[in-house]
Amino acid sequence: MIREIEKHEKKLKKIFFYIDEIALYNQKKVLNAFQKNKISSNHFYGTTGYGYDDNGREALNKVFADSFGAEKAIVSPYITCGSHAISIVLFGLLRPNDIILSVTGKPYDTLDETIFGGEDNIGSLKDFNIKYEEVDFKNKDLDYENIIKALEQFKPKIVYIQRSKGYSSRNALSIDDIKKIIKIAKQKSPASIIVVDNCYGEFVEKLEPTDVGADIIAGSLIKNPGGGLASTGGYIAGKRQYIDIISCRLTSPSLKLEVGSYERGYREFFQGLFLAPHVVKEAIKGGYLIGEVLQEKGAKIFPPSNQIPGDIIKSIKFNDEEKMVKFVQKIQKYSPIDSYVVPMPWSMPGYSDKIIMAAGTFVSGASIELSCDGPVKPPYIAYLQGGLTYEQTKLIAIELLKE
Repeated sequence: MIREIEKHEKKLKKIFFYIDEIALYNQKKVLNAFQKNKISSNHFYGTTGYGYDDNGREALNKVFADSFGAEKAIVSPYITCGSHAISIVLFGLLRPNDIILSVTGKPYDTLDETIFGGEDNIGSLKDFNIKYEEVDFKNKDLDYENIIKALEQFKPKIVYIQRSKGYSSRNALSIDDIKKIIKIAKQKSPASIIVVDNCYGEFVEKLEPTDVGADIIAGSLIKNPGGGLASTGGYIAGKRQYIDIISCRLTSPSLKLEVGSYERGYREFFQGLFLAPHVVKEAIKGGYLIGEVLQEKGAKIFPPSNQIPGDIIKSIKFNDEEKMVKFVQKIQKYSPIDSYVVPMPWSMPGYSDKIIMAAGTFVSGASIELSCDGPVKPPYIAYLQGGLTYEQTKLIAIELLKE
């Protein structure tokens, strides 16, 4: 089995070398951010009450901003997830009668009620008379022709870009893709604010969307930038003028970022960010190895092994419900936590279809740790992501070969 794995690793040598190079570049970038802001152990300690003197909170914001090439950032353990971070951005920047234009099709299911509302008046964007428009993909590619038409027609307040694929069969956007969209948007609708859902994409490439013109990016700390150590939280980073407005939504217009205590302290967030470039590298390599093994056994995978990744997710198409469910169950079986548990499809909050999810993780739901999930519906695609160590996914690859 080891020799067969080594054969696959040899085939992946070129892409692995490129992934290593990116990790080194990003590690230097993060290290420079720590040094620039003179981070010390004093920044690890928490505060109580109003948190007026919370130096750790302020330093963490600055380190994230510099790591992402942004002017300013909000990093908070009280941002519960990526969808929450994005909601804060949208409600912070949009006003009644404004238009948000998604140029990457429909966003994640978990944003449905935020955008469209439900039967009750729950305070969605729709309830505030904020209009939503979208341009879907054309044959899994960005539809630039209709993006241009929509920009010229709607002149949206926000141009929304989802970097990761979500539960779709398209590839994640590359930084070059995002750069091209931003260039078009700035030409056709200069007043628009470019917002990028950066979940699953942090440190996958050398540049971030904020390096190529995005005004705001947002994401979760239990994904890439938390490095497997952050137990909760999210971030928002970008142009100072927009972060200042968004901070009014996070707290209140009179308080902005001047308050907010976290008695537990910030060490896990600093240390997680420092580890993030390495952990992202491990996750991408592991996904490519498992993908290569399954591809040889007849499964269809994307992105393929010769293609540069856009995020940490490897999609595996089974075209068979039983095969998909069994694969997800095997990922759970070879996890360090709850390995004895057998996951089954269930109605998960925020999703319209039943979801099966393997998540034997130290941090509940942390998708930078090895996990696998997907909606149980045709064409039965399992979305494999994360992996704190390449060695764990290599061991799973060996077990897959045995079976």
